[in-house]
Amino acid sequence: MYAIVEIAGHQFKVEKDQRVFVNRLQTEEGKKVSFDNVLLLGDGDKVTVGAPAIDGAQVGAKVLKHLKGDKVIVFKKKRRKGYRVKNGHRQSLTEIVIESIAASGAKKAAPAKAKVEKKAELKVEAKATAPKAEKAAPKAAAKKATGKADDLKKIEGIGPKIASTLVEAGITTYADLAKAKPAEISEIIAGVRGNHVTDTWPAQAKLAADGKWDELKKWQDELDGGKA
Repeated sequence: MYAIVEIAGHQFKVEKDQRVFVNRLQTEEGKKVSFDNVLLLGDGDKVTVGAPAIDGAQVGAKVLKHLKGDKVIVFKKKRRKGYRVKNGHRQSLTEIVIESIAASGAKKAAPAKAKVEKKAELKVEAKATAPKAEKAAPKAAAKKATGKADDLKKIEGIGPKIASTLVEAGITTYADLAKAKPAEISEIIAGVRGNHVTDTWPAQAKLAADGKWDELKKWQDELDGGKA
């Protein structure tokens, strides 16, 4: 039996015991993970096509390790302009092994979606009931916090947009960032475009909070956009 399944934004044709390299997953090494967006199942001459996904079908896998792909060099040049730019990129990947392919009976996990919907309902309710004075208060508090905030952009992988998003969420200092978990940070910056790996941010922030700038700089020279 084989399946075509969507994993981290890409479609893969997989079979049991097959090893696959996918875009970096947030799941820890050694943990199991399941994928519900199964688009096609093939079992001998029998082929089942979803519309777009097959209800009840699921692919189970185990995370083997996190790694980086081969370096890709992008070189740009404009004739007679003296313009030359050379950039390198290594994609963050996760190696998984397919353990099972279920054609039916699997329950789709929807807690994350429910959580998002619940959060949206709370925001709408708060917006409808809060007086104007209460609406203005958080903005003033955020402005005040920003004045005393650390420069979070000194953390490798954090740009201006992410820094402002973290400040709005109440993470204004290196100490605040050091206490946060990578999964929590990923949830906060989910609306910021790009593939952001937050694994090293708390550890970098801890060094910055302790004033160990030389040690931080040495480590950042080995990182690529905050990725180890």
